[in-house]
Amino acid sequence: MTLILDETHDPALTSWVVSANNHPDFPIQNLPLGIFSSPDGGPRGGVAIGDMILDLFLAAASGLMGEAQDAAEAGAGPTLNPLLGLPSARRRALRRRLSALLAADAPEQAQVEKWLHPAGNCTLHLPAQIGDYTDFYAGIHHALNVGRLFRPDRPLLPNYKHVPIGYHGRASSVRPSGTPVRRPSGQSLPQGEAAPVFGPSQRLDFELELGVWIGRGNVLGEPIAIEDADDHIAGLCLLNDWSARDLQAWEYQPLGPFLAKNFMTTVSPWIITAEALIPFRVAQTPRPETDPAPLPYLLGAADQAGGAYAITLEILIQTRAMRQAGLQPHRLGTGPATNLYWTLGQLVTHHASGGCDLRPGDLLGTGTISTPDDSGMGSLLELARGGQQPLQLPGGETRAFLADGDLICLAGRAVAEGFVSIGFGPCYGAITPAGTLSP
Repeated sequence: MTLILDETHDPALTSWVVSANNHPDFPIQNLPLGIFSSPDGGPRGGVAIGDMILDLFLAAASGLMGEAQDAAEAGAGPTLNPLLGLPSARRRALRRRLSALLAADAPEQAQVEKWLHPAGNCTLHLPAQIGDYTDFYAGIHHALNVGRLFRPDRPLLPNYKHVPIGYHGRASSVRPSGTPVRRPSGQSLPQGEAAPVFGPSQRLDFELELGVWIGRGNVLGEPIAIEDADDHIAGLCLLNDWSARDLQAWEYQPLGPFLAKNFMTTVSPWIITAEALIPFRVAQTPRPETDPAPLPYLLGAADQAGGAYAITLEILIQTRAMRQAGLQPHRLGTGPATNLYWTLGQLVTHHASGGCDLRPGDLLGTGTISTPDDSGMGSLLELARGGQQPLQLPGGETRAFLADGDLICLAGRAVAEGFVSIGFGPCYGAITPAGTLSP
């Protein structure tokens, strides 16, 4: 995808949708895509604008969409897969047309007002039918922080700096923000015991990640060149890869995560489009001179020059006791998405390098994004040093791992000088006891 700034990124652009102006997440410069239901029906495609949702079904039926009509029609149904699979130029046309219709003083305001629904009256769903979900391990500081807990003298395994590590996750248990997270049960090996036990996880954790929504796919057997990888990324979301660390420690050898991670993955429901994120593309963080260069199939000049994203990520916790006491969520950390060791383009290229066919609506996780210090570690495993140093929370509570009733919220903002910042919207989930659904 050619990274082209256009009138939709203009920082002076405002909207007749008053709530969009200075909105923390969804100003007119964002226009993310999602699937929603309203009191009069759904699910169907929509676009967030301030505190409203623009109905793509009504937009497609209006006759106002012009060259963006094909994209509007593709996005009007119960999933966004048809729209994600279109060439990026079609999505760009839809974005430009909607931006013009929503801009202040647009002559079509009276008609477009009929396409809007108050977001507070709507239910958000997964934006696409996810055929496959792959989770990577591209956050090097997370890999180092965790590695030092278990292998102080050799925190990174020999392959880490040569190949993007990943595992095949469970697409069926991906859920949108707000879905309760039931504590999983499984096998674990208690410390000092010779035999495993079965029961609810006692070391439940979160993981702060970005999700990558695949747009245009590739044919089975045909790899995706690093120069073309951006053409296959439709947009991003926030992703929480909930993890049962006690189950994981017992089961992960020799084939990696299984029940420890397949019980739930939470994503923010809006796709922040690749087009909206163009102003926030930055150079990939240079590797230390002592690190190996990526193999040629993973190394592209354009990808290195603009394959990273200026996105600030944040994690907050609110326990049940905090809610009862009227205490606000407590920030556990914040840090930049530029802490990823591999670019998103490299993840896409590597995934398809053996001939795997990616399809519209497939989801990739980046892996946990952490800082090298305590300011923005992306999991409790890191923050509490494997449970050995529990965190102090407001109200006097401590946490080594998550307790029932804990609510975890991820947040993300793309920020660049000279442009209007855009956000991802909420990505949260509350822990419920094993076998129940209410926090």
